[in-house]
Amino acid sequence: MPRRVTRPRHGRFSRYAAPLAFLLAVTIAVVLVASAIDGPDDTNGTTSAAATATAGKKPAKKPAKKKKAQPARYYVVAAGDTFEVIAGKTGVTVGRIEALNPGVSSTSLHVGQKLRVG
Repeated sequence: MPRRVTRPRHGRFSRYAAPLAFLLAVTIAVVLVASAIDGPDDTNGTTSAAATATAGKKPAKKPAKKKKAQPARYYVVAAGDTFEVIAGKTGVTVGRIEALNPGVSSTSLHVGQKLRVG
């Protein structure tokens, strides 16, 4: 009969100590980095000179440019056309053609069908 090999029981804590120490170190590093990203914690009520200099100034607002509504552009499908062929002829991406024409498949196009391309 083979002998049964038993392991000493004193190594159970040391087996888990290294991973726990690593997780503790990573947690501390994450907290330090997060606090550095958030900026200095101003608990005593003082402000820096740079913060005081920029506090009174308001950021300049630029007027929003209004986009002119362009009329919809359509393409009439010819024999042998696919989305790729139509994209090449019109200069519109295949993704844009698919987005403008939901429910239309490139494999089920019919001659004379109108597709929106712009």
